Amino acid sequence: MSLFDLEQEDAKATAYKSHKQLSEQIAKHDALYHGQDNPEISDGAYDKLRHELDKLESDYPDLKSSTSPSQKVGSKPARGFSKITHALPMLSLSNVFNEEELIEFMDRIRRFLNLTKDEPIEIIAEPKIDGLSCSLRYEKGILVQAATRGDGQIGEDILENVKTIADIPHKINDNDIPDILEVRGEIYMRRDEFIALNKALEEQDKPPFANPRNAAAGSVRQLNSNITKSRNLSFFGYALGEITSEPWETQNEIRDALKNWGFPQAEPSGLCLNTQEIIALYKNLETVRPDLPYEIDGVVYKVNRRDWRERLGFVSR
Repeated sequence: MSLFDLEQEDAKATAYKSHKQLSEQIAKHDALYHGQDNPEISDGAYDKLRHELDKLESDYPDLKSSTSPSQKVGSKPARGFSKITHALPMLSLSNVFNEEELIEFMDRIRRFLNLTKDEPIEIIAEPKIDGLSCSLRYEKGILVQAATRGDGQIGEDILENVKTIADIPHKINDNDIPDILEVRGEIYMRRDEFIALNKALEEQDKPPFANPRNAAAGSVRQLNSNITKSRNLSFFGYALGEITSEPWETQNEIRDALKNWGFPQAEPSGLCLNTQEIIALYKNLETVRPDLPYEIDGVVYKVNRRDWRERLGFVSR
């Protein structure tokens, strides 16, 4: 065996060791964040662990398996709640961390869609609300089911708790509403409500919540819906899941439909036509972030054309 082969073997052994350690760390933080609503690290620190894991699996593809954290979403449903299987999986998002990765991502989209260099790709940008993902199912306009994301395949039945949230209509009065309509969005707690809740808890000698996301998730996961009702939660609708008819051609049209049905939309949002506009919108959100009435943990960018999105497909998790 040559010296080069030995160096390769050493590098591979180091990568396997790092992958094992990262997997254990991520599994621990997933359980704390999704299962106990009690994270120990920031979202940024967690994203860096994920990014490091993805880089290892890109360099050493045989590290990726069905048990890898890169293939998992959230955590298993908590005990005490009935389980609901999502009609369509509730998957996670791909991340980019700098301008170079953004440019590379946009280039991959162009290559996959076989677009020319000058053809614009409309991108809808929305604040990424720091809350709890939720799926709402309507049948003939009536809210009949609500579920957490859970592990992406199976979530928790939180219908009775969701019915206490003022932003979520129990009935949609629209003659053109699809017979089956699944609205996906984020349950969150406004900053002012978070401050008021923690003040009340401290007055009762109870431990306060660490942040609005934990407060929202903990409030939704109450077996007593009266407690959820007292917490004054809010909701943004951002996407559609299972649906029996889809006349909309763009994400902008879906946003308009959701708004017309009574679902608030996360703002400020914007339409970007190139990488420079994407970066400019991100920087603007960084500037106004402290003044927003809710916490965000990034910006979500979506290809506006639905036919292109369907061709692009989904990430594995």
